[in-house]
Amino acid sequence: MPFIMGKRIFIFEYVSGGGFNKDEIPISLFCEGFGMLVALIKDFKSLGYEVCTLIDYRIYHLSTILPNDNRIIVKKDDNFLNHFKILVKDSDYSFIIAPDSRNVLYNLTRIVKKYNKILLSIDLEGIVIGSSKMNTYDFFKKNKLLTPKTYLIPFKKNKLDSNFIIQKFGDLKKTIIIKPEDGVGAESIFLFETKEQIENFFQDYYSKIDTKRSYILQEYIEGKDLSISLIGLQESLNNEFKNPFILTTNSQNVNIKNPKYESEYLGGYTPINNYQQITRELTEILEKVDLSSFSGYFGIDLIRSEDSKYYFIEINPRLTTSYIGIRNVLNQNPSKLILESNLGHSMPRDLKVQFTSIFRRLDLEYMKSNLGKELKVDLINHLMRLIPELVTPPISLNESNQFTCFIATKTKDLTSSNRRMQKIHQILRTLSFEIVK
Repeated sequence: MPFIMGKRIFIFEYVSGGGFNKDEIPISLFCEGFGMLVALIKDFKSLGYEVCTLIDYRIYHLSTILPNDNRIIVKKDDNFLNHFKILVKDSDYSFIIAPDSRNVLYNLTRIVKKYNKILLSIDLEGIVIGSSKMNTYDFFKKNKLLTPKTYLIPFKKNKLDSNFIIQKFGDLKKTIIIKPEDGVGAESIFLFETKEQIENFFQDYYSKIDTKRSYILQEYIEGKDLSISLIGLQESLNNEFKNPFILTTNSQNVNIKNPKYESEYLGGYTPINNYQQITRELTEILEKVDLSSFSGYFGIDLIRSEDSKYYFIEINPRLTTSYIGIRNVLNQNPSKLILESNLGHSMPRDLKVQFTSIFRRLDLEYMKSNLGKELKVDLINHLMRLIPELVTPPISLNESNQFTCFIATKTKDLTSSNRRMQKIHQILRTLSFEIVK
């Protein structure tokens, strides 16, 4: 498809785009982030847009997977912000994929606003609400949504106040969660079922807690981990904002059960079983909520309890990993819907969920001798041909045989997707990869 004149978009993904160019790249965040970058670039390219991006020097060998038109390599000694500003200024649109922790997403978005470019990701007001767990909690309470009781944990002598935590645990009389106030996804979430677990946690405190960050305590809600992916509309209709449109309702695979180990997000699938009824129920709930601060694509994490109540947990003011699966199940390009929302257009009436997608990260170990760099590239290319569902190919960012990849299926139903995942596992094993998790 030819370029649309005057339609140049800068798509930036923080982890793969040089945000960690002076540090070690966190492999799990890279795996998901690069997958979102690949998906978004493909979708905007299919609409005829000229796409530019930044690539960390350590993953330049993966740039052949990206069908973008212009890329700048961010080297170790570079200030990635200098390259970022150049591409913002040289583009008509910008779409930022970045952590909403530590004000990273906010500060990058502010640069786009400074240069008066068209922003397709969430604006500053929505980022302020979604990047702070306490702001999100206050937002949910203000809009009369069910949400778990949440408290900001005070510090005492440069440590989280363990007495406060134990007191709240006793008051709530139920399992609690501790997590960063500005955390992303399943990052550093710790679950405690007993007072003894809390006391043991503080014996090894400094290996688990970043003392430069704030943390919250939240009551744990037992139930099904879900997320909804929404499109919020930019403009108002008759001076009243239109309600956001739920694209899909997704299942999440989140592991936070053991306080001894790191929590992790492994992916999920979309749509969930009985998604039409659940989407109707959630749409009815959200009709009463003022979500006018969220334009474009965003996500909401929630839990469907055992008595079928919906507890709202977090708002993700950014593109979420679920997008990788969503683009496989809809009958329309979701990036086109993001553009339409920016113009204030309603969602098309013929938008449908037609397929099912399991999207998940796989951690692998290559069981043969160490691979050289050239052999790694050859192996990746071979795998991409055998497994077209690979969004992020198996990658190792050091000299070890530990790899990680991200996969998204596209089948008629969940049973078929599970069968395809089993086949993918078989292919990986025949090529000497052992699936770690």
